[in-house]
Amino acid sequence: MPKKTLLSLLSAIILFGTVSASDSKGINRDKYRIYINKTTETIKVDGVMDEAVWASADVAKDFIRVLPIDTGLAYAKTEVRVTYTETTLYMGIICYDPIDGKRPVESLRRDFNFGKNDNFLVFIDTYNDQTNGFSFGVSPAGAQWDGQQANGGTVNLNWDIKWHSAVKNYDDRWVAEFAIPFRSMRYNGGEKEWGINFSRQDLKASEKSSWAPMPRQFATATLAFTGSLVWDTPLPDAGLRFSLIPYTSVKTTQNKEAGESFKTKLNAGGDAKMILSTSMNLDLTVNPDYSQVEVDRQRTNLDRFELFFPEKRQFFLENSDLFANLGTENLRPFFSRRVGLTSPIQAGARLSGNIGNDWRLGLMDLQTGANDELPAGNYAVGVLQRKVFQRSNVSAFMVNKEVMFFNNEDTAYTGSDFNRVAGAEFNLASADNRWTGKTFFHQSFYPGANGDASAAAANITYATQYVNATLNQAWVGADYAAEVGYIRRRGYYEVSPGLSYRFFPKSSKIANHGPIFKTMMLFDPSMKLTDRESEISYQVEWLNKSTFKMDWENGYVFLTDPFDPTNNGGLPLPAGTDYSYNEVSATFTSDIRKPFNYMLMGLRGGYYNGERYTLNSEIYYRVQPYGSLAIVTSYNNLIMPEPYKDAELILIGPRLDFTFTQNLFFTSLVQYNNQIDNLNLNLRFQWRFAPVSDLYIVYTENSYPGNYTIKNRGLVFKISYWFN
Repeated sequence: MPKKTLLSLLSAIILFGTVSASDSKGINRDKYRIYINKTTETIKVDGVMDEAVWASADVAKDFIRVLPIDTGLAYAKTEVRVTYTETTLYMGIICYDPIDGKRPVESLRRDFNFGKNDNFLVFIDTYNDQTNGFSFGVSPAGAQWDGQQANGGTVNLNWDIKWHSAVKNYDDRWVAEFAIPFRSMRYNGGEKEWGINFSRQDLKASEKSSWAPMPRQFATATLAFTGSLVWDTPLPDAGLRFSLIPYTSVKTTQNKEAGESFKTKLNAGGDAKMILSTSMNLDLTVNPDYSQVEVDRQRTNLDRFELFFPEKRQFFLENSDLFANLGTENLRPFFSRRVGLTSPIQAGARLSGNIGNDWRLGLMDLQTGANDELPAGNYAVGVLQRKVFQRSNVSAFMVNKEVMFFNNEDTAYTGSDFNRVAGAEFNLASADNRWTGKTFFHQSFYPGANGDASAAAANITYATQYVNATLNQAWVGADYAAEVGYIRRRGYYEVSPGLSYRFFPKSSKIANHGPIFKTMMLFDPSMKLTDRESEISYQVEWLNKSTFKMDWENGYVFLTDPFDPTNNGGLPLPAGTDYSYNEVSATFTSDIRKPFNYMLMGLRGGYYNGERYTLNSEIYYRVQPYGSLAIVTSYNNLIMPEPYKDAELILIGPRLDFTFTQNLFFTSLVQYNNQIDNLNLNLRFQWRFAPVSDLYIVYTENSYPGNYTIKNRGLVFKISYWFN
């Protein structure tokens, strides 16, 4: 029954893909066009725009509102001019301010939070596929924002590249200039046009706008709605280009809990980036060091399954969607954080990019070293993607983990000598982005594999301004294994429908409101119900950006294995028992435009055979533009009947984020988590002394909260430089 249902949904997704096929290059490409001409004039990027070329450059203006309504001209007017030289794309931007007052910004930190800052952003579809591209932006304080786009417009802000910008502020406007080297982007040479759109957010006016019109149900980053950037002469293919990013680090650590003294280690290595063409690059790494990567935010775990934390390491980020977007959120055949966090990466290589207009290729190979607990391993991934219809694609992939050798013959490692997953996927995106979906089949291979070692899924979403309807289904065999992936559980069939509706009243205060209905049901291979979560919500969003949401949820759980509901060492509930419960929660987020803003969430309801009371909060205070103080807290009171153990779980995370300048940053993060009996301190100083070139000083300490006895600590000095 489940596989037949999956096949029906798969057929429907392919049918919608066929219907969405079109020769059109985009909804707005013919109507919204800005012409760019080459200049020989030297442009100083200072935010003044006093060069002669700006007076004759074509202008994108008359921006259209996106929010709170997506009709009519924007109240906050914006003008954009473009030109280029042999090596660089230039933009001059004027953002007029119709309302007096301080322009809301969080800090000077790169890749700021979009919703909490006034900003100007540009989205560039360099491949003309309305799926992949690049984004650059600034806040009025001059903080930069850049990312690589995939999946029709999702922006990965962990990707950083060399480019320059400057901002000048005046009483009635702020002015920005961009200089983006062509070598910092990937594109197909010889194209006469690129897709492009410009986005402006003015929080004082409670308005978001874009040059090419954007339906309000979509983010302005959605590449299906770009206009056209028309070149006076098509850009040629680029020759071979090379960048080297070496680093040197000194690390001193102490495992005090084990009675060890300080150990100091000098390390060196680096990355290299070879641009083989304007659309294909080769990344190499030797003895990489990830000590500068921001510490993970801890979370209270009341789940039976592993928590997911995102990848932030630079080597894995360019064209990361080719690898990271295989599968679905909880069913990933490849998860890069499985590599190099428990045993060091010795070397690695990644080849990724576009082959012509319709093909994309991703190849990655990583070699890790051995330690006393884990063997050395080789990890390889290959992905080949083909564009079909207008914005959809099909992919085939293979993930391979191979055990190489051991440092210690008495190692406790009991895993397989190899683990492989192969599969095929179809991603649907209609021309107007209303229909999106995905379907795939994966098969795993490993020694002793028997039974059902496959996984399949199909999902589809229909989105308009008022209605959002989804249907997700997945089948995961009991013997499916993806050791380099992120698989929350095995041996189940899932079906998850959802429906929401939004009203847009003619109100001077309320932007929109509406109900949300969603259900998640899991069945074991014999089609016995094991989990159900049915939720009814109602959400209100005000024009001042504050929101309120009320939820009611009915849940059911059948335990196939014993489980401690506190995840805190208590008596586990026995396998074969089932539990039903109801819970009610409310969440309020205040006006994020104000220097002091907050989120409060309260929950009360059943929890397995007991009760649960939850209070979560996030409190922010910013001192523009130099930084912010945040305190994130989570309190869970679990009241269980005898003989089970009650638990009060507390997580507190004060965070100080101070930006002295656009290139000098200090972050202090303290995390108290009584669920794991730990107090974590992370102090991180960063000096960006040249573009994408940094000095880091990072101190990390873990201790017991009760008596502050230190478990372990470490201090790292690291310097890296990007040579072109």
